Amino acid sequence: MNTKLTLLAVIEILTALSLGVAILAATYVLMKYIGKKRYNINQNNQAFGILTASILFSVGYLVSGVIHPLLSLFRILATRDISTLQLAISFIGYGAIYIFMAFVVALLVCFLGVIIYNYITPIDEITELKNNNLAVAVVVGSIIITLSLMTSDGVELLIESFIPYPAMYPK
Repeated sequence: MNTKLTLLAVIEILTALSLGVAILAATYVLMKYIGKKRYNINQNNQAFGILTASILFSVGYLVSGVIHPLLSLFRILATRDISTLQLAISFIGYGAIYIFMAFVVALLVCFLGVIIYNYITPIDEITELKNNNLAVAVVVGSIIITLSLMTSDGVELLIESFIPYPAMYPK
């Protein structure tokens, strides 16, 4: 049995579960806060619920793009002559940083998408959401999901650019 590969699998599963729940919970709390405090939207508003669900999906999808760069990082770290504990700590540390970066970028993609779409259309989507307009919620939610699908490769590439690859040629 390959202990380093097993360690990677266990860390990846535990990290995905724990950080996934934490990220989605933080996103939900943020959306609930924004809806209630900033826009005075009732929590039973179905349109705002659709928007929140779209943002939760998009954030989850964009953050999940960190998995491949993390696997590349683990393979690089596994070639170093360090103990399994040091390997696990390094992987968790880098993973937390990369996941946090992807989370911030995902939130920016979602919120900028809503702001830009609200700006270029003749209607005020926020007011329509406040009035529980389900059609507007579905359209805005679809736009957010589409933007997350379109930007996912860029987010993954951004995270991968921070991986400390070994130098191919000495300077």
